Amino acid sequence: MPDSTADRDLVARFLARRDEDAFRDLYRAHTPRLYSLLRRLAAGRASDADEGLQETWVRAVRGLPAFEWRSSLATWLAGIAIRWWREESRQRAREVDLPDDERLPPSAPVRREIARVDLDRALASLPRGYREAILLHDVEGYTHEEIAAMTSVEAGTSKSQLSRARSALRARLGGGNS
Repeated sequence: MPDSTADRDLVARFLARRDEDAFRDLYRAHTPRLYSLLRRLAAGRASDADEGLQETWVRAVRGLPAFEWRSSLATWLAGIAIRWWREESRQRAREVDLPDDERLPPSAPVRREIARVDLDRALASLPRGYREAILLHDVEGYTHEEIAAMTSVEAGTSKSQLSRARSALRARLGGGNS
């Protein structure tokens, strides 16, 4: 995880003189984690993750002057990425006139020899809130308070979504019905 002091210095340099080297360093420090988060939110679709990453950085550059450092830069950036993904998901849902169940990717049959693919598919089949909770907490390591700030839910909601997500994943990966 990038250093907060280094982030503050790079942001200050970028804002003061639009220093491209400072922005490039910020981009390199935070992009791998953001891309990983977006790829998982997008159920593995690289083109959606690429689009989300670009939009996250565009929005971040616009918002940096107002960023108040109440959270880490990494948390703030992840929040931007999540909000973009939610907006994109709502837009796509409006464009496709299908029931919610038909919009979700189908669950894959459990095959022990490709557990990683099974996990990715099981994650992709979770409802959005569950997927966000498990990815942000268990994969990315954010606290429930940070998740609440990023996703505009209460910390208790994050905790309950995480619990339900874990149960759903166990059921899907264990061969049970969700």
